[in-house]
Amino acid sequence: MLDRDGFRPNVGIILLNQKNQVFWGKRIRTHSWQFPQGGIDRGETPEQAMFRELHEEVGLQPEHVRIVARTRDWLRYEVPDRYVRRDARGFYKGQKQIWFLLQMVVADHHLNLRATDHPEFDAWRWNNYWVPLDVVVEFKRGVYEMALTELSRFLPRFEMRSRQTRAGLTVTTEFMVSKQFGMSISMELPPGGTFEPDPNTAQKPRE
Repeated sequence: MLDRDGFRPNVGIILLNQKNQVFWGKRIRTHSWQFPQGGIDRGETPEQAMFRELHEEVGLQPEHVRIVARTRDWLRYEVPDRYVRRDARGFYKGQKQIWFLLQMVVADHHLNLRATDHPEFDAWRWNNYWVPLDVVVEFKRGVYEMALTELSRFLPRFEMRSRQTRAGLTVTTEFMVSKQFGMSISMELPPGGTFEPDPNTAQKPRE
């Protein structure tokens, strides 16, 4: 499904953990890392497509995340001819994307790269929000920078607060402050571990 200019409607997902680190997936059998993304099917809204892709690519359900923000308009990138099928050359130009900023509200073990029988990624990791984009395929870097920049103002911010215990010890707690609702929520931060299996030794999903 292409628009009149030759761009396919698509969604992109910037997935945060509770430390404002972002999810990066390594495309299966390649050395390229990217954010989850996928096409919008006929009859779908961008939000419906986002939740479908979220499950297909990283195994998460709608209740596992909260929507923090989305881009105001479509962001576009063109795909070089060498990446386009021969029968699509001449009328397919690239992707136009609505980007969503999501935050996980569950632990890392809910992530599952084998949620379907056609996985997109064979490894994943958490990176800092402004990690260099040199691991991203070159023609996507511009749109990544635009999406990260536009959505960065919605990032949840953190404050450090101290309190005295009965034993006289000072305990420092990290609070997430929601810009959207103007309220403070105490959260226990999960470990920042990464999961990068060797695709040659990874177990196959159960039937």
